[in-house]
Amino acid sequence: MPVMATETRQRTTPAAEAWQLFWRLFEAQRPKVMAIYREYGLTPPQLMTLRRLEENEPVPMSEVARVLACDASNVTGIIDRLEDRGLVKRGDAPRDRRVKMLELTPEGAEVRAVLGERMGVPPEPLTDLSVADQRALRDLLRKALGEA
Repeated sequence: MPVMATETRQRTTPAAEAWQLFWRLFEAQRPKVMAIYREYGLTPPQLMTLRRLEENEPVPMSEVARVLACDASNVTGIIDRLEDRGLVKRGDAPRDRRVKMLELTPEGAEVRAVLGERMGVPPEPLTDLSVADQRALRDLLRKALGEA
């Protein structure tokens, strides 16, 4: 059952307001992000998979499933499509052939880097802030992530 607006207001905290504002900013950028996905012929799970993998650093398929919060059987289709495009390669784990390892191909690493650059461009609502506000926001986010 949905929470009524008055109930939400009664439970609002500064952290809850910040979280809602974060999501509003993210959602406002969604069309731009989706256009980048489509430009490269990728789905969001495929992009998330590319972002998790590194060239020359194999990762078990189960780890990708964990990151995507889905069953390993669902990852198979995602990997099949990325592999068909030459962006990832699949192999056996050295000590257990039942475990499938994934890694980026050189082409996959290149696509990942370009996507990272494109998606790393901050949106106007952030670049329109003063440099002092940008620094303050950055510092608070680092603190929230335990990186301060």
